[in-house]
Amino acid sequence: MPEDIPAWQQQFLQLHQLNESYLSPAQKWFNSLAAQLAAYRNRASAPILLAINGCQGSGKSTLSQYLVASLQFDYQLSAVALSLDDFYYTRDERTRLSQTVHPLLATRGVPGTHDMGLLSKTLDDLLRTGRGSDSGSVVKIPRFDKAIDDRLPETSWALKKGEVDIVILEGWCLGVYPESEQELELPVNALEEQEDPQGIWRGYVNNVITEQFLPLYRRVDQWLMLQAPSFECVFQWRLEQEQKLANSLLGRAPSKVMTEKEIARFIQYYQRLTQWCLDTLPRRVHYLYQLDSDRNIVNVEWRESISE
Repeated sequence: MPEDIPAWQQQFLQLHQLNESYLSPAQKWFNSLAAQLAAYRNRASAPILLAINGCQGSGKSTLSQYLVASLQFDYQLSAVALSLDDFYYTRDERTRLSQTVHPLLATRGVPGTHDMGLLSKTLDDLLRTGRGSDSGSVVKIPRFDKAIDDRLPETSWALKKGEVDIVILEGWCLGVYPESEQELELPVNALEEQEDPQGIWRGYVNNVITEQFLPLYRRVDQWLMLQAPSFECVFQWRLEQEQKLANSLLGRAPSKVMTEKEIARFIQYYQRLTQWCLDTLPRRVHYLYQLDSDRNIVNVEWRESISE
C-alpha cells in the first residue's frame, strides 16, 4: 500500500476489507463532508445528529464508518455510527406483531418493525455525552444479527465510552414521509397485491411513520442521501450484500442467509418506501450524493437550508 496514504485510511481499508480503489472517490467526496460536519459541530453548543438515507446496498454503513474515522483522526472529534437495522424488534416481537396486526410484519424492514423506543433512549444517552460530560460514561448500543434474523443479547452489544461530538444514524427509510390515502390504495408489486389486498399492512406502516418517525426527524441536525438511479438497482446491490454476509459466515452454523429468489421477494417489502424516498427526499437533504448503477458518485448537491 502506498506510503502517502494516511495510516488511519490504511487501517480503515483493512478493517472493512475494502480495495484501495475505494479511497480515491472517498477522499474526493467525503473528506470535505467530514470538514463540513466538524465545522458544524464546533459551532454547535451540543452534540449533533447526522441522518443518512440510502437504499439497500448503497454504501451507507461504509460511509458512516469512514466519517467516524475521519472525524476522529483528522479533527479530533468523537463520533459514533448507528444503524437503524440494529434496532429491529426481536424475532419474537415481530412474530407477535404478525399475529396481532398483519402477517407481513414478521419480516424485518419497514417502519413498524423497529423498536423506536430503544432507538430514542440510545440517542438520548449518546447526545447528552457532550463536552464537559462524565468522561467515564458508557452507552450500550444494540446489535442485530441478520444471519440469525434476531437481536443479539445485551451482553453482545457495542459500548461507546466517553463524550460524543457527532452521532451518525443511517437507515434505508430514514427521512421517508407518510403517503396520502390515495397513494396507499394502489399496490406497487405482487407482494402488496396478493398478501395485503386490503392495505392493512401498508396503512399500519404509514401510521408508524407519522407517529414514530416524524418525531425522530425533529432531532436531526443534518441530512444526507445516497440517491440510487432507480429501484431497479436494489436487487443487485442487495444480492451483493447477502453474498458478503455468506462469505463472512463460512464455517459457522446454518444461518438465515437468503437465496436470490428470497431476495427478490424480500425487496418487495422495501419497494414502496424506497421509490417514495427517491421521488421526495432529495429536496429535503443538506447533502445529496447521486449514484450510478455501479454506486459511483456522479453528482453532488449541498444546501445550507432545506424544505420540509
